[in-house]
Amino acid sequence: MTASSASFTTASPRSPESASSSRSPRSPKPSLRSFYPPTEPTASGMLDVGDGQRVYWETCGNPDGIPAVFVHGGPGGGCSEDHRRLFDPERYRIILFDQRGCGHSLPHAWEPDADLSTNTTWHLVADMEALREHLGVERWLVFGGSWGSTLGLAYAQAHPQRVLALVLRGIFTLRKRELDWFYEAGGADMVWPDEWERYVAAAGRDVSPGGYIERYHELLTDPDPAVHGPAGIAWTTWEAATSTLLRDQEHIDEVQDPDFALAFARIENHFFTHRGWMEDGQLLAGARTLAEHGIPGVIVQGRYDMCCPMGTAWALHRAWPQAELCICPTSGHSFAEPEILSSLIAATDRFAVALG
Repeated sequence: MTASSASFTTASPRSPESASSSRSPRSPKPSLRSFYPPTEPTASGMLDVGDGQRVYWETCGNPDGIPAVFVHGGPGGGCSEDHRRLFDPERYRIILFDQRGCGHSLPHAWEPDADLSTNTTWHLVADMEALREHLGVERWLVFGGSWGSTLGLAYAQAHPQRVLALVLRGIFTLRKRELDWFYEAGGADMVWPDEWERYVAAAGRDVSPGGYIERYHELLTDPDPAVHGPAGIAWTTWEAATSTLLRDQEHIDEVQDPDFALAFARIENHFFTHRGWMEDGQLLAGARTLAEHGIPGVIVQGRYDMCCPMGTAWALHRAWPQAELCICPTSGHSFAEPEILSSLIAATDRFAVALG
């Protein structure tokens, strides 16, 4: 796909919503794409990025293919084997890395003496550049969802000359209104009041309006495991329970591991307490950099995303006309929901042709 052809799409399979609305009731639904077959790393390592931090990375697929870096969510989510399967391994050199403090990177944020002071958006942007240089990549496609879209945008705006294209999902730009929607009263709690009650109960006492992120920061940084442990589970469960259109108990169960939940919650809350070390609205304002450099992109957004509501994706699309907006009409936030997954793989397939 060229930059000039990218726009708000009206044709299948680029826009499941518009495609479904234009079909007659008797027309068959288009088949949805699914994961590529499992693939194993061809190389991996630990990159010393300074500050006592070592970042885990791996590559798979075609060593001579189009370089593509996967930027995981959270922050603190880490990569999984399924993330490798979002790209055609015959066409892409697939690069995954775990951001500071999570996954296989060390030291880990669940450790009692974990220091997050050097874990910021801009440290992670620098880590991506260090990894690109370490792997000898000149330019790469950047793929990120949720927080991965945040970091992907921050990286692309800081280093536009290094970006071939962007594939972004569930857009999150760390504006106060986005954080308030999900972590304070008056937003997602109106749709998931049952799960919200559990999140509120774990706070342990009355919290002033707009104060839940701050209260959880107190709990998650408390040295007592009896305090920070339940807080980590509650914070992480709130996100897991609301991340799909239909409640996914299997996914909720997966995040109950105490170490994972604590690291995930600590890192997220650390970033959100500091608003990502960015001005409010900085990434949307900075989208002009993407436009000025003609960087093409695809934005995949679930219509009913409770974690990262569609309004942010719409604002990004308006600020970055080279990007195509693909709305998934019966989806929430998770990359594994069928419409979203199909749209993401369709995007990487199309860029494999356009960039190959």
